[in-house]
Amino acid sequence: MKRIKNIMLIVLLLLTSTALHAQSDSQDTEYLDLFEYQDPTFIVGSAEKGLEIHRVMRPCGKNHGFLQPLIPAQGVTLVGEREMLPALNDKDTLIVDMRLENEFFVETIPTAISVPYLDVESHMEELGCQRKDTQWECINGKKLYAFCNGPVCTKSPIGIRKLISLGYPAEKIFYYRGGMLVWSAIGLTMVKGDF
Repeated sequence: MKRIKNIMLIVLLLLTSTALHAQSDSQDTEYLDLFEYQDPTFIVGSAEKGLEIHRVMRPCGKNHGFLQPLIPAQGVTLVGEREMLPALNDKDTLIVDMRLENEFFVETIPTAISVPYLDVESHMEELGCQRKDTQWECINGKKLYAFCNGPVCTKSPIGIRKLISLGYPAEKIFYYRGGMLVWSAIGLTMVKGDF
């Protein structure tokens, strides 16, 4: 009798799971890209018996984009929350929110400054660099802990690569890939951005 109950429970769970999966695959589902634009799926296994992995926008997902590499450029260091928290008190470090200013003003990580990824060159002096002819000299540049909206956000990786192309030392850049998505999901304090 116990075995029959277990089998019935398993069947019920499978039916519920199938119904939920079918519901999530309805026409209203918003599928998002995985690794680059126009790449919404990834197949695991062979074509005949493969499983299609895709991203679906969920309320906690917060943003569009596609999965970013752990290291956006050679020489940059990946950091998590355990490294971010002490950096908030480090006088030789700047916490850099590379999202757009309107996102920064809504909520950000405490002590962060706004350096929008499309406008990094106009902030080079603020980051400790000096203009030398047509080049930037960043010998006195601070350690930068850069972030945006999370693992699928392209803003901080683009901004980081731009900083490096302008002469900022990659070894002074720390990439918080979790960004606002992970920071808020694990319940860490957020503040309104301020200049």
